[in-house]
Amino acid sequence: MDLGTFISKVNKYKQVQDNTQKNRVDWHETVKPLLIKSLEEMLKQADLPKSEILVRDNIENLEAVVLDLGRSSSGISENVEDSGVKRTMIKSNGSLIYQQLFNGKIMVMLVSPFIEGYGQPKPPISLEILRPDELKEPFIIRHMESLIRDITEWEDFDDEEKQRSTIGFNPISLNPGNDQNNDV
Repeated sequence: MDLGTFISKVNKYKQVQDNTQKNRVDWHETVKPLLIKSLEEMLKQADLPKSEILVRDNIENLEAVVLDLGRSSSGISENVEDSGVKRTMIKSNGSLIYQQLFNGKIMVMLVSPFIEGYGQPKPPISLEILRPDELKEPFIIRHMESLIRDITEWEDFDDEEKQRSTIGFNPISLNPGNDQNNDV
């Protein structure tokens, strides 16, 4: 019985399992401290207001380091019936997430800003998945630049650039003659 191919696949599987264990150790020993140190230094130098670094470690081996830009008043209020009372709509300012995956690799995601009660928030944007040994300071800087670019584009939203992403809702064309999809 020639089991050469099967044995090589089993060996590959064992290697992947070993990598998962190594990745999980690396998260605690190098990745998490690097993320916290780098993000703290970037926040300090850039003076980003209302930002905080959160470590979500309530599930072992599925931890996350989150740079949360906080929440603020959106400047928009809803009049509540005829009572003269206004309900302020809260803006979530966005975040950058380093999420440990089941196999110890790290998924990097950004969450765009959104206004609660005004459309639906966009799902998180996955930037990349990295092995712990691939995550270095230049990557973290690039991820922060992506976050800042995203939140800046969100704040500066208009219809001048059609390829720009929306601010958490899909605008409806009120002029069907100019709509690209007139299936009506």
